[in-house]
Amino acid sequence: MLNKGTTKTSGSHELLEDSRAFSRADFGNDFTWGVATAAFQTEGAWNKDGKGESVWDRFTHTKGKIKTGDHAKVATDFYHRYEQDIDLVKLMGFDSFRFSIAWPRLLPSGTGHVNSKGVDFYHRVIDYCLENGITPWITLYHWDLPQALQDHGGWTNRDIIGWFTEYVDLVTRQYGDKAQNWMVLNEPMAFTGLGYMAGYHAPGVKGLDSFLSAAHHTAMCQAEGGRIVRYNVPHANIGTTYSCSHVDPVDKLPWNVEAANRMDAVFNRLYVEPGLGLGYPTKAVPILKRIEKFMKVDDEEKLPFEFDFIGIQNYFRIVSKYSLFSLGLFAKEVPATKRNVEMNSMNFEIFPEGIYHMLKRFGSYEGIKKLVVTENGVCLPDQVNNGAVNDHRRIKFFEEYLLQVLRAKKEGVDVDGYFVWTLTDNFEWSEGYEPRFGLVHVDYETQQRTVKDSGWWWKELLLSD
Repeated sequence: MLNKGTTKTSGSHELLEDSRAFSRADFGNDFTWGVATAAFQTEGAWNKDGKGESVWDRFTHTKGKIKTGDHAKVATDFYHRYEQDIDLVKLMGFDSFRFSIAWPRLLPSGTGHVNSKGVDFYHRVIDYCLENGITPWITLYHWDLPQALQDHGGWTNRDIIGWFTEYVDLVTRQYGDKAQNWMVLNEPMAFTGLGYMAGYHAPGVKGLDSFLSAAHHTAMCQAEGGRIVRYNVPHANIGTTYSCSHVDPVDKLPWNVEAANRMDAVFNRLYVEPGLGLGYPTKAVPILKRIEKFMKVDDEEKLPFEFDFIGIQNYFRIVSKYSLFSLGLFAKEVPATKRNVEMNSMNFEIFPEGIYHMLKRFGSYEGIKKLVVTENGVCLPDQVNNGAVNDHRRIKFFEEYLLQVLRAKKEGVDVDGYFVWTLTDNFEWSEGYEPRFGLVHVDYETQQRTVKDSGWWWKELLLSD
C-alpha cells in the first residue's frame, strides 16, 4: 500500500515485461537486491533535534559552491518521511536497503557528547526496515564529516583516526544487534580527491599535500573501522566501497597507454591495494611516494584488513591521454563531451561494459572474498506527465548493466548483490537537485513521490515468478 504523497501508475512498463534477457533467478537464490541512499542527500533536518553542522552543511551554505545555488536543509525530508520511503523499497520488491549514518547527528561535535535523539532516529529506521522484511545495510561514513572536526583539519589531521574509531564504536555498539551488513567508507577516492585536492566537494580544500595526508588517514581508518566492527559485531558482513572506472587510453601510443595506467593506479588502486597488504601503488605513480611523510613506522602493517566483501560503484568510463601539465600524474581525461558518446545528464559516458571490466578486475585480487555492486544508476532529465514518469532509457540502462554483471558472474566472479542508486531523486552534491538518479521522482516543493516506470520495472523483475 502506498502512503499519502505517492502516486501509483503503471506507465507503459507492461510492454517491456517479455523483452527482458534475464530473470531474477538467473542471478541465484542468494543474490542480494537492494537500493542505496545517503544521509546528507536525503535526510534534511540539518539542524533539528540536536544534529551538529557537517562539512556539507557549511559548503552548501557558502555562496557559489553549488552549481544551482541549492542547499540540502530539507533535501527529500527522509528524516520525517523514512517510513514512506521504506514502504517504497518494499513496494518495488527490494530485499535490502542501504543507508548511511550521519556522523554529526550522533556526535554533534564529532567526539564526546552523544545526541540521544539522533541515536533514536536510526533505531527507528532500522526497526522499520526489519518490521517490513527489509535487511538494513549501513554505511558508516558517506561524506558528512562534522564541521567541528574539519575546523581541526578533518581528514588531513592524524587525530581523525581516533575520532573515527570513537564514532564507529558508538554506532556498532548501538545497532550491532540489529544490523549485520556494514560498509566502512563510501568512495574514499571521491571524498579525498574532490574534497581535499580539487576543492570541488566539501570541505573545498585544494593541494597535493592535503590530499595525500587525507588519503593516508582515510586508508588507516578504512582498516581500523573494519577492526572495530569485527570486534563489536563478530558475525557481521563487513565491507567498504570504491568508486571505480575502467580506464582506456585515447589511442595505442605508448605515452597515452602509460598515462592510462597511471590514472588507473590513482582512481582504482589507491585504497584497495593498501587494504589488501599490497601497499600504495607508488611504482606506477612515483609522486605518491610523498605519502610516506605522513606515515609512522608501523602504519604500513596496520593498513590491511580482511573485508568480507568489497563494494563496486561504477558510473562512467575514463578515457585518458598524456599531459605534461597535470601535477605528478602526467595524464588527463578526455571528456565524454568531446568523444561523441552517449551521456547521462551529468555528462558521464554510459558504458555498460565498464562494470564488467571492474568486476573482473577487482575479482582478480586474491585477497578479495566477494564483490557486491553497492551503487549503480543513471541520472536523466525526468518529468512527471499525467501522473507517470516514462524513463525508458533508465530501464534500458539497468538491462544493459545487469547483463554485464551477469556476464561477470557466469565467468566466475563472485558477485553477490546489486544495489540501485538511488531510491528517490535527491541532492546530488555540488550539482544540486537537477540530476535525477531516483527510481522515485520527487517534487522538491511538495515532497510528492511518484514511482517512475523504472521502479515498476524493478517490481516486475523482483516479484514476478
